[in-house]
Amino acid sequence: MLFLGIDIGTSAVKALISDDRGLMVAESEVPLTLQRPRDGWAEQDPDAWWLAVQQALAALRTQIGSRMADVAAIGLSGQMHGAVLIDSQDRPLRAAILWNDGRSIEECRVLNETVPGLAATLGVPAMPGLTLPKLVWIARHEPDLHRRIAQVLLPKDYIRLKLTGTRATDMSDAAGSLLLDQAARSWWPPALAAAGLTPQQMPILLEGSAISGELGHAVASQLGLTAGIPVAAGAGDAAAGAIGIGTVADGDSFISLGTSCQLFVTTDSYRPNPGAFVHAFAHGLPGRWFQMAAMLNGASALAWAASVLGGEPIASLLAEVETSANPVSPVTFLPYLQGERTPHNDAGARGVFFGMDGGTRRSDLVQSVLEGVAFTLVDAQRVLAASGTTAESYALIGGGARSPLWAEIIASALGRPLRLLAGGEKGPALGAARLARIALTGAPPVSVCTKPDMTAEIWPDARRQDALARRFEIFGALYLALKPVFRKASDR
Repeated sequence: MLFLGIDIGTSAVKALISDDRGLMVAESEVPLTLQRPRDGWAEQDPDAWWLAVQQALAALRTQIGSRMADVAAIGLSGQMHGAVLIDSQDRPLRAAILWNDGRSIEECRVLNETVPGLAATLGVPAMPGLTLPKLVWIARHEPDLHRRIAQVLLPKDYIRLKLTGTRATDMSDAAGSLLLDQAARSWWPPALAAAGLTPQQMPILLEGSAISGELGHAVASQLGLTAGIPVAAGAGDAAAGAIGIGTVADGDSFISLGTSCQLFVTTDSYRPNPGAFVHAFAHGLPGRWFQMAAMLNGASALAWAASVLGGEPIASLLAEVETSANPVSPVTFLPYLQGERTPHNDAGARGVFFGMDGGTRRSDLVQSVLEGVAFTLVDAQRVLAASGTTAESYALIGGGARSPLWAEIIASALGRPLRLLAGGEKGPALGAARLARIALTGAPPVSVCTKPDMTAEIWPDARRQDALARRFEIFGALYLALKPVFRKASDR
C-alpha cells in the first residue's frame, strides 16, 4: 500500500508518496505566489492551491505511473491560520487572508481587552496572524461579505472540501484559529460570538488521525487515484512536521526553518503561557499538545535578500559567506520583514540593516540575514525557558536545513547541537502521509511516527558562539530602540 501526503504551503504545494514502511516513493512540488494588495497584507487564491494540487499529483503520476492506483489513503497538511471563507455553493467568497497578514492590529486589541479568558483558553493572546482577528476585521470592513459566509475553513481544509465534499478540520489546525478551547478540544462559544459566527459555520472537529471523508468519484478520475479511499483529517503544518519526524512524545523538540520559523516542543498536557506569546496548542494526535514559539520570518528572509542583492542563486551567496570566514557579520539585521509574533507580537516591526559603512560587502549583508533569523530563535529559546520548557538539543527541519552554514550559525547562537534528519525538509507532507496510514490501518501512532535517521549533528563553534552572544545584545537593543519608531511608521 502507498500513502499520499499533500502539504499546502505558502510558497509551494508539496506532495509525497510513502510506502507502508514509511519510505518515500515519489515527491513533487509546485510553486505558489503571494499577493500583497496593501502594505502588511498577505493573501492567496484558494483555487490556486487546488490547481497546484492537481499539477503536483500529475507530476507524481509521471514518476510512478500505474502505481498511483496503490495509493490507499490521503493525508493533508497546510499553512495555519488562514481565513478561507466559503459561500453556500462551496465557493470562496474572497482571497484567503494568510498567517503573515498584519491588517487586524486594532481587532486584536479589542479582542484582548473585551473577551475574558481568551488567552488562557485559546492558548495565546489575539495576534494579527491568527484567524479570529481576521474574521472580526471582515465583519467590520466587509460586512456584506461577512453575512454571506456559510463556512470558515483553513487552507488545507479547502482542499479536503474539493477531494471529499466534507467540511472538516483537525484539532491542531483548529488550534491556530484562535477559536478552539485548547484543553477541551472544542470550538469556544465566546470566540465564535466575537467573530459574529455560529457553530454551524465552523467545520467538524476531528483528531488528525481520524478519517474525514472519502475521495469522490469525479475527482478521483481527474487525479488518477482510486475513488472511495479515505482522507485523514491531517494537521496544520507545524504539527504535521512534528509527526513527520517523530516529535510526538513529551519533551520532543525541533526547529522548523521554512518560510516562517518555529521552535516546537511536544507536551502531554495543555500548558499555556500567554504572557510570553508562547503558543500552547492541540497537537495532531489525540492526547497531545505542544508549546511553540512562532516567528514570521525564516528562510523567506534569505530568499528576499537574494532577490534584492542582484538575484544571485542562494547557494552562491552562501558560498560567499563561507569564503569570508567571519565569525560574525559586522552588520546586524532585524529580520522582521513581515512583522513578528513571538516574543514581540508586533505586526508593525520591519526589517533593518544596522552597522553598514563604505566597506560593507554583499557577503556581510547575507551573513547578517542568517544571523538575524538565528537571533529570533535565541529569543524563542528564552521565552520557552521562561515557560518551563527547555531542550538540550533540537532537530532542524525545513528548507533552511539544507545549509550546513546556517545550521552551524543557529547552533552557535543557541548554544545547542542540532540534529539533521533524513527527509527533514519534507516533514509536513511526510507527517500527512503518516496520518493517512494511521487513519487507514489503525496502527498505533508510536509505531508509525518514528524518528528518521540522523544524517548529521551540528555543534556550536566556540569562536562563533562567543561573537554571536555579544552581537545578540545589540540585536535586542536595536529592536527596543526602534519599537516606538515602528509604531509611528505603522500609524501613517
